[in-house]
Parts: sequence; structure tokens; C-alpha cells
Amino acid sequence: MARYEFKLPDIGEGVTEGEIVAWLVKPGDVVKEDQPMVEVMTDKATVTITSPKAGKILELRGNVGELVQVHSVLVVYDLSGDAEAPAAKPNGQATNGAAKKDDGPAATAVGDIREDLPGMRLVPPSPAAPAAAAAGTATQGYFNEKPLATPATRKLARDLGVDLRTVTPSGPGGRVTKDDVQKANRPVEPAAPVAPAAEAPAAAPVVQAPPAHAPMRIVPPAGTQATLEERVPLKGVRKKIFENMARSKQTAAHFTFVEECDVTALKDLRARLKPQAEAQGVKLSFLPFIVKAVVSALKKHPTLNSAFDEATQEIVLRKYFNIGIAASTDAGLMVPVVKDADRLSILEIAREVQRLGESAKAGKVKIEDLQGSTFTITSLGQTGGLFATPIINFPEVAILGVHQMKQKPVVRDGQIVIGEVMLLSLSFDHRLIDGHVGAAFAYDVIGYLENPDRLFLEMA
Repeated sequence: MARYEFKLPDIGEGVTEGEIVAWLVKPGDVVKEDQPMVEVMTDKATVTITSPKAGKILELRGNVGELVQVHSVLVVYDLSGDAEAPAAKPNGQATNGAAKKDDGPAATAVGDIREDLPGMRLVPPSPAAPAAAAAGTATQGYFNEKPLATPATRKLARDLGVDLRTVTPSGPGGRVTKDDVQKANRPVEPAAPVAPAAEAPAAAPVVQAPPAHAPMRIVPPAGTQATLEERVPLKGVRKKIFENMARSKQTAAHFTFVEECDVTALKDLRARLKPQAEAQGVKLSFLPFIVKAVVSALKKHPTLNSAFDEATQEIVLRKYFNIGIAASTDAGLMVPVVKDADRLSILEIAREVQRLGESAKAGKVKIEDLQGSTFTITSLGQTGGLFATPIINFPEVAILGVHQMKQKPVVRDGQIVIGEVMLLSLSFDHRLIDGHVGAAFAYDVIGYLENPDRLFLEMA
């Protein structure tokens, strides 16, 4: 038997582990090369890992809900000729025979933005689990063989020597929180001896206050029927959005700058170029012009294209320009990335924006298309509204919010005329970006959009 151990591939962006969402194969299955095997959720997206080889599945390492480390063994194969007709290699050679003892070709990881994935219907474990389910659980009266917890919570439990399986969860979807671990680590006060009834002094009942950071529990008002509420576990992409937005808001010192932009000239330019783009099969929106304006302004203000490395306490000035484009999908907000936007023409940016948008909405965006952004643009499109305060896409230091174009009175050459006005709202991390720097960047972006011919004049 030729055994081959496939390890969880490095899926980039500092991701060191992932949670198994669903297995798509089982021991005994004969798989082909590139056949989907398992869905793994990282803090970037839920990705589908495909088989790097053809062969017979012997073992699956890890159960649904468990965390697996990058480069740890995930699947064990039999690559001998016993498997039923494994797929042939492109050069015509069969996959039977002894396998080399190496990691083999890398598996592919495709980003998946489905909201409801197989195996993700998490049910909070019942607090009334048998006390005798495992040794050492008599105090809590709770035991769960496969506890759900974030990597940070698992590390805290390891540091404190707390067995996560014995910790009663209070988080969404039955997840163990840091507070749960800390509560489980507190020593249990010994019970005071009980005095004889005749000698017991009268005492007022003691009411114990809840912990300072106890998670809030939502309970229906008295008399409300259970059918009038629905509980949906926080999971998948929505859970990652939940965590990333909270991290950004709690880490960056947000401040927002809002200004008007008269895009009448931009609207006329786009109208003239749109037929030429359509002739090449490209939908030309305003977004490619905005991307180019942002890149040109970033070159003048390099700190806006930076990130802060918390581990080394260094400001990292990125000299490449990867612009994230926030896209609304059924699963939630995704941020596909236009790579090397400074090297692309407006038509090429339009083509890439179109590709990324279609892939995101179809649920087929690749993990590499969601990584590496240095600055993000978010748009409410035709939704309207006056303005909003966008949340920075961590670990970036700024974000641009683009709002609906509206006809408004503007002053040109001392005359009041009707102009096409768009509001821009930019949020900055005040820890690194001073107010005057953020304002200067905003006015440079506005200058390019109000005079779009400058984009062609200064194009590298």
C-alpha cells in the first residue's frame, strides 16, 4: 500500500488554522484529482479544499467543528493500484505505484460565500448534560466532547489549564467564550459549615451579582409565544464579518471626513467612453475612475496605503496598490481585490471589477481574490442616503465610502447651475493618520474626480 498524507495547505494572509465546516468525502471513497474534499472556514472566508491526487481515502483527520492547523495532516490516501480507476495525470501516466514521500502538489482553495453550508447548523449544547459524562466534571455537571471556540479562546484555555470540554458555553451557536473559560478557572469557594437549626441566626438572603462582562441573554417577554421568535446561529461568513468589524472598531481610532464632489465632468466622460467599452464586452461604471483617482492620491500620501504590524510595532508602507472593492452578496459583505491597480488602464480595471463582482455574487470567488488589499472602496450605489461612516477594513488605515449621485445647485464661475454631486465619506485610523493628512488625501481624490482628464494626463 502506498500511503500519502495530505496536509492542510497554507492559504495565505497569515492564516494559521481553520475550522472544518463539512466533509465532502468519507473513508473508502475513491477520489479524482481536483475533486472537492472538505470545506474549511478561516477568518478570511469559507474555502473548499480539493484533492491534490487521485486515490482511495483511508483516513480523515478532524471532525466537523474542530480546528486544524496549517501543514497538519488532513487526509490519508492509498495511492496504490487498488483504487478503482483513479484519474490519469495530464501526461498520460497513471497514479498507481509508490508515491514520493513529500507534500505533493498543492491543493486548491476556492473561496465560498454561501450563507448556509452543510454541517453548519450548530445547536447549543444543553446545559443539562450528564454530570458523569467524563471524569472531573462533577463540579460543573457539563461535558461536550467537541466544544466550539475561537482560536484565542482555545489558547486562553491552554494557558490556564482549563479543559474546554467541561466549560458550559454561553456564546452564539454554543461557542465557549473567553469569559466562560475565565469563569471556569475561578476556584470554587468551599461551602460554609451549616449550623444546627436551633442556633442559626436570621439572615437576609444573599443576591450574587452577575459577572461584569457576562454575555447578554435575550429572553422573550412574559407571555410571548415561542413561535414569534426565530434563532439563527452566528456562523460562516456572517460570523467572520461580525468578528472583523468588531476588531476594526475596537482597534482603530476611527475619524470620518465628509465632503461633496461635483462629478458632472466625470459623468460626461463616462458617457462618451461607455459605448467603446461595451464594444469590447466591458461594463464601464464610475468605479474604475474612482479606483484610479484613489491610486493617484495614495501615491501622494503613502501613509494612507500603509498598515500597522502589531507584532513588531512597525508602520508598513506598501509600495503596491491593491484596491479592495466591497461587494454585497447573499452571504454578506465581501471585499474582492483589484491587484496592482496602478498598472492597469481604466478599461482593464473595469474588466477586473466586472469579473470579481460576478464571481462574488455567484459564490465562486477564489481565496486569492479576497487577499492582499491595501485600501478599500465601499459604495452604497443607488441605495441613497446622505452619507455614512464606513468601518476600516482591518489592518488597513483608511477606507473611502462613495454615495449616490444627485442633482444639486453648484456654483461655477460665479453662476448657480445644476450639477451632479456625490458625497464622499472617508474614515481614517487616527492613530496613524493625522486630520490634515486625511483631509488633503480626500481633496486630492475629489480633484481627480472633478477633473477626470488629469487621470489620463498623470497616468504612469
